[in-house]
Formats: sequence, structure tokens, C-alpha cells
Amino acid sequence: MVNRGCTFEMPDGLACRAPALRGKAVCYWHDPDKAEEVAEARRIGGLHRRKAKSVATIYDFSGLRTVESAQRLLETAAIETLALENSIARNRALISAAAGAGKLIEAGDLEERVAVLETAVGHKRSADDAAFPEENRDDSKATPRRG
Repeated sequence: MVNRGCTFEMPDGLACRAPALRGKAVCYWHDPDKAEEVAEARRIGGLHRRKAKSVATIYDFSGLRTVESAQRLLETAAIETLALENSIARNRALISAAAGAGKLIEAGDLEERVAVLETAVGHKRSADDAAFPEENRDDSKATPRRG
């Protein structure tokens, strides 16, 4: 038997497209018999989102997209861990934090060094100093581009 999907029509006229429950024409979210469960799931989901946003604001956490933000998270975790009662698990967490900090410091240093090198190369580079001969179109010795 092929599950054809939920037959519920959204307010905008589009079909729900979620898989229908076994033996039913609608999905979990649109089954009238599951209305109480769905309401509770939505409530808990909303609480989770609000809690996540509050915690992110309290700890000034905006994600892990930069070395700096990862360092900030690691520092926060280390401070919170230091506040715990001394235990083997706490000490292991602190050792892991120290190891992670070393890697983040190294990554930050490499990021800075690359930026300095790129700046230095960018100021000295001219059209005649192309890194690859095919980039310099006026060079008679340049390898012709393919395609």
C-alpha cells in the first residue's frame, strides 16, 4: 500500500504534503484524534524556541560561525564548569576545554597570519604579476585558456 500523503488543504489552498498516518488520509499534525498531542507538541516547541533565544541572549551566543564566537562559547562553558563541585567529570570537561582552546587559539593565529599575507600580497600584486600565466591575458607566453 502506497502512502499518498496528507489530504489536508492549507489555508493558501496547497496540500499539506506530509505523509499520512497508516490507515488514515491525514498526517499526525492534521489528525483530529491527535489534536491534544499536537497542541502539547506545539506548546513545548514554542517553549524550547523561547528558552533557546533567552539562553543565547544571556550568554551572548550568536552561533559558531567564527573562531571568536567558538572561543566565547568555550570560555562560557569553562566558567560554568569551574563553578561546579570538583569531580572527575568536571576535571575531564576542563581538560577538554583546554584542548579545544588550544585548537581555537591556533586557528585564530593562522587566520590572522593568512589575513596579513593576503594584505601584503594584495598591495604588491599588479596585472603583470599574475600567479598563473593564464590570468595575464596580455602575456604572449601565457598558456591559452581552454573552453
